[in-house]
Amino acid sequence: MSRVREFPLPDLGEGLTEGEILKWLVAVGDTVELNQPVVEVETAKAAVEIPAKWAGKITAIFHDEGTVVDVGSPIFAVDTDPGAGDLPEPSAASLAAVEIAPAEGAVEPGLIGGPAPGGRTAVLVGYGPRTGAAKRRPRKGAGVPASNGVAVTAPAPAPVAAPAPAPVAAPAPEPVRPTAPEPVRPAAATPAPRTGGTAAGAGGLVLAKPPVRKLAKDLGVDLRTLTGSGPLGSITRDDVHLAAAGATTAAEPAPTTGAATAPAFGPDREQRIPVKGVRKLTAQNMVASAFSAPHVTEFLTVDVTRSMKALDRLRKRREWQDVRVSPLLLVAKAVLLAVRRHPMVNSTWAGEEIVVKEYVNLGIAAATERGLIVPNIKDAGRLTLRELADAMTALVQTAKVGKTAPADMTGGTLTITNVGVFGVDTGTPILPPGESAILAFGAVREMPWVHKGKIRVRQVTTLGLSFDHRIIDGELGSRFLRDVGDFLADPEAALLGWT
Repeated sequence: MSRVREFPLPDLGEGLTEGEILKWLVAVGDTVELNQPVVEVETAKAAVEIPAKWAGKITAIFHDEGTVVDVGSPIFAVDTDPGAGDLPEPSAASLAAVEIAPAEGAVEPGLIGGPAPGGRTAVLVGYGPRTGAAKRRPRKGAGVPASNGVAVTAPAPAPVAAPAPAPVAAPAPEPVRPTAPEPVRPAAATPAPRTGGTAAGAGGLVLAKPPVRKLAKDLGVDLRTLTGSGPLGSITRDDVHLAAAGATTAAEPAPTTGAATAPAFGPDREQRIPVKGVRKLTAQNMVASAFSAPHVTEFLTVDVTRSMKALDRLRKRREWQDVRVSPLLLVAKAVLLAVRRHPMVNSTWAGEEIVVKEYVNLGIAAATERGLIVPNIKDAGRLTLRELADAMTALVQTAKVGKTAPADMTGGTLTITNVGVFGVDTGTPILPPGESAILAFGAVREMPWVHKGKIRVRQVTTLGLSFDHRIIDGELGSRFLRDVGDFLADPEAALLGWT
C-alpha cells in the first residue's frame, strides 16, 4: 500500500510563528526528488524556498498561494511509494489503513523537523519549540478520491427513516481543499441543506477565518446564510460587510421620490491590507524600540563636494570599472572609521550592563516590494573599501529580489538609512532593536555655501544621527557625528590622519 506523508510548515527562523505561501513550485501529481524545492514561503524576515524531505509524488496541496499558515500546519502531502498504484475507488477501510506521517513529532533524525539535542526540533534556521504529543484534527467522514486523484471528503447521504427507502440525493458538497486521507470519526448530525447555496458544508461547517467570525458576530450577521466569495468558497470580511449593509438598507424605509442621492461611503470604497510578513515585524520592532529606548536625534549639514570628486576619480580607475560606486559607500566607510574612535556607539543596552561590540555588523536599510528590511554586512570593519563596495552591492541586490537569508537580517550592531535616494534631506530614524545608533544620510544637493570666504555653489548633504541616550550622551553623539562629517568633507585628508 502507498505511504502518504504530510509535510508541516517548519520554523523558518528563531521564534517565527507563521509564513505566507508565495508560490508553489510543483503541482498535484508531480514527482519530486529529495531536497527539491517545493514551495516558496515568505516570513517576517525573508522569502525562503522549502525543499521536500521525501522523494515521491505530490498527492495534495493544502493551501493556495497568498495564504498565511501557522508553523506546524500541514502544507502538502507526498506519496513516498507511488509505484504501489492508484486505486480509483478505494474502500473506507483501505483508506484508513494508509500510513500517515504525523504533522509533528516522529520524523527521521537529521531531516528538517527531526529530533535535535535537548528535545527540540531541527528547522531550517535554528531550533523550533520543544515537540509535544502529535495532535490531529479528525475528519467529518471517510475520504473518497476526487477526479484529480486527491482524496476529498464527501458528505454522508441524508438518513431516511423507512424500511425500504427510495434513493435520496445527498446535498452537493461545497469545494473542499484536497488533503491526504485521515482517520474517520463519527459524523455529526447533518442539518438540512440551505437553498441558494451557502458557505456551510456538510455538518453545518462554515468556511470562515476567526477574524471573519468575530466581525460577523459584532455586526449580527449569520454566516450560515451567506455565500462565500473567497478561496474554496470561504466567507471573507467583504462578504460580511456587504451582508450587514444589505440588512441595514432593508430595514430603512425607501427614500422619497426626487430626494438627492448622498455619496456612498462604506466597505466598497475602502481597501483593507492585512498586516503580515515584513510590515508586521517592522511595526512590532519600531513600537518596541520607540517606547523602550530614549531617542535623541542630532543633525549636521556638510559640504561633500570633495567626496563627490573623490568618487569620480575612483570610478575612473581601471580596477574599479566594474564596481558600483555611490556616495553611500563613503558614508559607510566614514561610519566604520568613526566607530574605531568612539566604540561605545557600537553597543547594546542589556539592562544591568552595556555590551560594547568589537565588531561592526553594519546594517543598510533597504526599501523592497515586501517592505523595509535591514540586512547587515557581517564584520564590516575588517573589509577593504573594495570589499565593502562589493558587499553593499550584493546586499542591496539580494534584498530587492526578496532572497535575503534570515541570518543576514539578525545580529546588526549599527545601521545606515539612505533617505537621500528619495530626495529627502534627512529624518529622525528609529533605532533598530538592540542597537544604540542609526545614521540617516540625506540627499546631496547643489546649494550656495560659504567656501574660502566666498559664496559658492557646493554639493551639500545633511546627516541625522539618532542614538540611545542611556548609552550615548550628547557629547559622545556629537563627536561621533562630527567625525563622520569631517570624513565626508575631506575623505582623503581623513584617511591620512585617522589610519
